[in-house]
Amino acid sequence: MFKKLFLLLLLTHSLVAQVAKIDSGQLNGARYRIIFPPNWKGKLVMYAHGYEFMGTKPLQSQNPEFINRMSPFLSRGFAVAASDYQYQGFALPQGVDDTESLRQYFVKQYGKPDSTFMVGHSMGGGITVATIENFGDNYHGGLPLCPLSSRPYLQCRKEFDMYATFNGLFPGIVPSLKEIFDLSKKSSPSEGGRTMVAKAMAIRKAIVSKDSLLAVAFAKRFDLKLDDLPFSLFFNENVLRDLAQKAGGNPFDNTNTVYSGFPDNDLVNHKAERLEANVNPNMIFGKYDRTGNINKPVFLLHTVYDQLIPPTYGVVNFENMVHHQQKDQFFKVRYTTGQGHCVFTAQQTGSAFDELRSWVKSGQKPAGDIWMK
Repeated sequence: MFKKLFLLLLLTHSLVAQVAKIDSGQLNGARYRIIFPPNWKGKLVMYAHGYEFMGTKPLQSQNPEFINRMSPFLSRGFAVAASDYQYQGFALPQGVDDTESLRQYFVKQYGKPDSTFMVGHSMGGGITVATIENFGDNYHGGLPLCPLSSRPYLQCRKEFDMYATFNGLFPGIVPSLKEIFDLSKKSSPSEGGRTMVAKAMAIRKAIVSKDSLLAVAFAKRFDLKLDDLPFSLFFNENVLRDLAQKAGGNPFDNTNTVYSGFPDNDLVNHKAERLEANVNPNMIFGKYDRTGNINKPVFLLHTVYDQLIPPTYGVVNFENMVHHQQKDQFFKVRYTTGQGHCVFTAQQTGSAFDELRSWVKSGQKPAGDIWMK
């Protein structure tokens, strides 16, 4: 199970793609790759990748699987341009800037495309949304896939709160928040896949040994299946350590937080780990913060279950922001029955992209309910 979850973070179902030309290099310290299909039709997809643990290899620009992952776009005659970003980990604002720099490079080198779409998975989906909010004039539409579409602070605060409450109920199994945000303790390089699976299995064994019923209830409180809780904790630890290093401290504060939704809320609130913030969260979350102010079609695709970005954070929070801005005419959501983070087939991705393109061409927002056929 854990090995499968790890692979789902790295892989998407794909078709074999044909390539006529590849342009690769560096822009402002960020490696990039531009892929042209044999039937290039003067159209462009700017692609943004998701969260990568610090030290993860290979980089996207050097990954032999990347071309096949882009098959839904290449097979439709679109060139695909993608930046590695200047650094790994939480890189949402940097990803927006590096993607825009690459788009400008493309226009300078190859001319202005007939149409340009922004696409991204996970954190890259958040980059997609932020790009449409801030650089929408350069695009015809956006396709965020299982995106970090909430305000980034809120998504990461969820991960902080999971650790705070878990450490109260299951002490000693995972590192404390105090340890994670202690800058004197340098974080270790990214673990290999086998090590990650082994650690997740050890966490699961310790949780179930302590209180299996409480573990099930705790997982449910955070929209998780029990089998996904250990890997989510491991993933969140890496994210929080990364944020600590980039922010120069702890940007979160739960000293006034009352937690609810647990079997015994009083117990949780008495035992939850509490930390004061010691850095301004805007230092890392302020730039390109979410607004919901979109002026181009955004077609969001999400799985009905996602162990890292559940629909509340991947869809609902952003949907409310779009509605508040009175921009509902530019927003459409479809769900698949997928059971995991970004578990889409190439056919599903291609169908979503086709619906977005038809919307842009016709000016008619896609009809139908929330489910992808």
